Amino acid sequence: MLSSVSRTALGQTRQRFTRAFVTTAPRLNAAVVSQEMIDLEVDGVAVSVPQGSTVIQACEAAGVEIPRFCYHERLAIAGNCRMCLVEVERVPKPVASCAMPASAGMKVKTGTDLVKKAREGVMEFLLAQHPLDCPICDQAGECDLQDQSMVFGSDRSRYREVFAGKRAVEDKDFGPLVKTTMTRCIHCTRCVRFATEVAGAEELGTSGRGNDMEIGTYVSKVLDTELSGNIIDLCPVGALTSKPYAFTARPWELRKIASIDVHDALGSNIRVDARGNEVMRIVPRLHGEINEEWLADKGRFSYDGLKRQRLTTPMIREGDTFRAASWEEALDRVRQVMTLTPGRQMTAVAGQLADAESIVALKDLFSRLGSSNLLYDGFVGKDALGSDLRSNYLLNTTISGAEFADAVLLVGTNPRHEAPLLQSRLRKAFIHRNQQIGLVGAPVKLTVEYDHIGASPTDLYALANKTHPFAETLAKAERPMIIVGADVASRPDGADIMAAVASISKFAKVVTPEWNGFSVLQRHASRTAALDIGFTPGVNADLTDAGKKFLYLLGSDEIKPEDIPKGSFVVYQGHHGDVAAHYADVLLPGAAYTEKTATYVNTEGRAQHAYAAVSPPGNSREDWMIIRALSEVLGATLPYHDLAGVRARLADFSPAFSDIDTVPPGFGAELTMATLAAAKGKGADAGPFSLPIADYYMTDAISRSSQTMARCSSAFANGRPSPLANLSVAAPAAEKKVAAPQQQ
Repeated sequence: MLSSVSRTALGQTRQRFTRAFVTTAPRLNAAVVSQEMIDLEVDGVAVSVPQGSTVIQACEAAGVEIPRFCYHERLAIAGNCRMCLVEVERVPKPVASCAMPASAGMKVKTGTDLVKKAREGVMEFLLAQHPLDCPICDQAGECDLQDQSMVFGSDRSRYREVFAGKRAVEDKDFGPLVKTTMTRCIHCTRCVRFATEVAGAEELGTSGRGNDMEIGTYVSKVLDTELSGNIIDLCPVGALTSKPYAFTARPWELRKIASIDVHDALGSNIRVDARGNEVMRIVPRLHGEINEEWLADKGRFSYDGLKRQRLTTPMIREGDTFRAASWEEALDRVRQVMTLTPGRQMTAVAGQLADAESIVALKDLFSRLGSSNLLYDGFVGKDALGSDLRSNYLLNTTISGAEFADAVLLVGTNPRHEAPLLQSRLRKAFIHRNQQIGLVGAPVKLTVEYDHIGASPTDLYALANKTHPFAETLAKAERPMIIVGADVASRPDGADIMAAVASISKFAKVVTPEWNGFSVLQRHASRTAALDIGFTPGVNADLTDAGKKFLYLLGSDEIKPEDIPKGSFVVYQGHHGDVAAHYADVLLPGAAYTEKTATYVNTEGRAQHAYAAVSPPGNSREDWMIIRALSEVLGATLPYHDLAGVRARLADFSPAFSDIDTVPPGFGAELTMATLAAAKGKGADAGPFSLPIADYYMTDAISRSSQTMARCSSAFANGRPSPLANLSVAAPAAEKKVAAPQQQ
């Protein structure tokens, strides 16, 4: 896929066998050409809609429900299913409302006998070829075909199986996440359009015509995208269902609880479906400014890791083994060590899945004990950005705002793995607005075409000196955007890199009163909240200091054995027996994100609340409660005793914790640029940028405990040669144009 040509052999094959109906109509629903309003009539009701809207949108504005199978608000118009037929005055036959532009003075009728008969005919043809195996179909209870056949279908069928056999189609292999039963497929092509337009997985398409038409990947290739699970939600029948969820539960058995995904820093809105005290599945919730209605595969399918390798009772190390203990005994053991350790010799480390409540409680506890040694997991020292201004560490453009940038520079980041849904936004802008993208860092397989400027900071310096052609692209852009990876500023040469970013921002006018294009892409769900709270390294916060005698790890699993001072006492508080648990002297079992009501702040600075779907297993407790109990044992009792008190304390640090689901207005961007421009380092060269994520499916304690993620890692990472194998980092920068699949 990564070659200098823009259309691969696969793309040529797809062009020959491409679907006949997917892009025959313009994308009217996604790009309303004008805000000028037009008036029309729907079932005798006057309605005004923006010019460029379709008839189906006008009907929705009038409150009239129009059945559909192929139409979707966020995908190109196909006009395949004909279920949305309506009658328009002075038009001789029913029209597909999804593909018909609304015009001034139009009179639409949706409930006439002609429309009713047309819809019944469409439904009769669909059911004539459908296997009707609803009792064993995982889609039963949530099936659009079931629902619409009850409301818009006929009460009888003229089809007799004695005269002809039903259509049968061989199932396809889409990988370890999506189960296919293609005999149920009704050829709506939603999955094909999503894969092409949003996910960038061009291998999915159609072959054949009419009764012989099939959806597949042509070359028996698995669907290689981090967004593959969304085609399960899009499928209106049971042709595409979840493999991990297959035959485990029915939708009417499940409790549905709103929550927030913590597997990346976007804060995708999710719904946790639970039965009893077990999470059965996770699906996305609609949030137009964050995840729209999509969800990355890791957040959707890693839930089976929540019930494996869990810490369910406090444990104390005895020699090379652990023994179970009561909460009183475990906390008393921690107390004995902490009371004998001076504050300057104690260090607290917050992990990537920690919630804001537990972080603020840990900070307050260590402050009361006289320690300012606060570290974040994976960041062992200070960085060149600092945390004095929120604009220093936020995605200031906002997630949805990334679509409006006309030129994007990626510095030391791979958004496809760090934030797959942000990558989908960039692909949308690339397809519909010809967004130009440049990358300084390790070459990666993105879903867009990009200019690979180089792999080292030297190439960034060349760009800052305007000696690379992409500098002109940035300078000419009306809304340029720079996305800096979260790890970049903490490099030894981070100050020089950020000074170069400031230089580029100056000549490209990245920061203006109307537009702030300087953005930092955080990777972890807890990182932004930690910076808001001020959970940052103090004067003596350095794990390499041999004087450190006590280490408190709050879900910190990226720590390495060599980072732990020899002879130090280690307390690990977390929900999985993952990496750091093996180095601990005391284990305190905490609650996972589906088991607690908590606050998370995403990479754009938006605070959101997650709610407990199930109870913590065994003797596990919510993290802030454990820290509060420890403070009481230590005689340094924290001043809050309930969730409301902790959240009031959070509001003392930042007003963002009070304005839930709101991005506070940005300020201080010009000061950020001035600070970066003056923050030059000593010229240390830390070498080329490295990929922050080696394996997308194995990045945290939950995903590493998931069997489903292990199968994905084997299928996508180890099952075939790396897609980076044919890339030459040493090639001249101006020649390294990395091609993405082309939109058909």
